[in-house]
Order: sequence, then structure tokens, then C-alpha cells
Amino acid sequence: MHHVAIICSDYAISRRFYTEVLGLEIVAENYRADRASYKLDLALPGGGQIELFSFPASPARASFPEATGLRHVAFEVDDIDAAKEHLMAEGILVEQIRTDPFTGCRFTFFPDPDGLPLELYEV
Repeated sequence: MHHVAIICSDYAISRRFYTEVLGLEIVAENYRADRASYKLDLALPGGGQIELFSFPASPARASFPEATGLRHVAFEVDDIDAAKEHLMAEGILVEQIRTDPFTGCRFTFFPDPDGLPLELYEV
């Protein structure tokens, strides 16, 4: 996978969330005046990227995990307890940590600033 594209409703809030809270490194940041849109490329460990876009008046997206379309984006972590504590210290509501009955790996979900479901997955 090369990248996942996310459209946000408030660029400044989402930029801070993905860079300062989640700690993703900025690869490139561009403003496209003709579209009144920012595009922020963020590096993921392992070589993938998240492309964060802002567009004026974007419609709301269904954020329930069972909605048709992209279900969630998962981030691999070494220590899910520490990652959960970090998010909670930032005021982010994080679900209870569960164990996948098929893999035995631990995981939890939390929302981005627009309610996009994100997952922490401990390998």
C-alpha cells in the first residue's frame, strides 16, 4: 500500500492531531489555491503515507465501522497500553483494549478529529 487519503473538516486541528498527537512526520505540505485546499503528506513507519486533504464544505462521512466503504485505518504499535495512555492524556476517547480471537493480538479504536475510526493494533 502506498497511501491512505483522508479529507478533514478543519485543517489546523487535523494537522495538529496527525503530527503532534500521533507523531507522524511531514513529508510535504502544499496549499492549492485553485481548489482552496491543503494537501499534507505524512510518513508512516514502514514507508506508507497518509495524505491529509482539506476542501471547503466537504460533506460529512458516515463514521460507523459497519458503514459501506473504508472501515478504519489501523496503526501498528509496540506497546498499546502506552499508546492508549498517550491518546487519553491528549483528551482523546479511546475504547477498551480487546484481544482479537483469531490472532491473539490486542487492539483498540479511537476517533480522529472528524470521527474517522482509527485503530491501534499491537503486534
